[in-house]
Amino acid sequence: MNYLKKIYAKFVFPLWGLGGFYWNSKNEHGVHSPFVFNLVTKCFYDKKNYPEYSSLKNYRKSLLENYETIEVTDFGAGSKVFKSNTRPIAKIATTAGITEKRAEMLFRITNYFQPENILEIGTSLGLATSALSLGNPKGKIITLEGCPNTLIQCQYQLQKFNINNVECINTEFSNYLKNFQLIYFQLIYFDGNHSKTATLEYFELLLPTITNESVWIFDDIHWSTDMEEAWKIIQKHPEVTVTIDTFLWGIVFFRKEQPKEHFVIRA
Repeated sequence: MNYLKKIYAKFVFPLWGLGGFYWNSKNEHGVHSPFVFNLVTKCFYDKKNYPEYSSLKNYRKSLLENYETIEVTDFGAGSKVFKSNTRPIAKIATTAGITEKRAEMLFRITNYFQPENILEIGTSLGLATSALSLGNPKGKIITLEGCPNTLIQCQYQLQKFNINNVECINTEFSNYLKNFQLIYFQLIYFDGNHSKTATLEYFELLLPTITNESVWIFDDIHWSTDMEEAWKIIQKHPEVTVTIDTFLWGIVFFRKEQPKEHFVIRA
């Protein structure tokens, strides 16, 4: 009986949620907002084979071939995979890092909007960081990571692949955001503490940095009931005008000229 419960929890519930997403989601043909239509057709569904994809693959390959272990300090909602804080780098890259498909999409979004200032909350080994950097090599990226050992490995990787537009900061996220010098970020990628309280705290602390062109990407909005509740609160916020739910990501815009509208897009 316990075995059946584990199978049900591992496979049935996730598929149920994903099935509900696909039932309610649209592709470009169901989108009537010109801004969102262009984003979906010219960015999300862009089939061009960018040369930067090879760089992203090589960055990932280098991590997957690294079998050294590090002691990880976890300040977030915890891991659903690891039972110990001593973790192989290759395993962290496989389970905790952004997927190859998501990295390519993050590259395309950054390339599409060309943000001048980017903030990443939750560096890990830098798989997403490299996508942000390659998307706009002229942009400035600040990336925050709570675990010093993980950040050191990321810095090794960034140096190895000559990624020079990233400032890595070892910090507890909320402490940094409460005290940092105001910067108007055009893109923020939230991939740190996957809890409702922390996500909403970061959201509120960063609201003073928004511009009309700001793009905020929240990772794993359906990771838990907690995160789904946070996502719904963010959608209702008066400063938010357009949101896109891609199942794994929640993308937020603050464009004053746009009517408030929420999209569920297969991407």
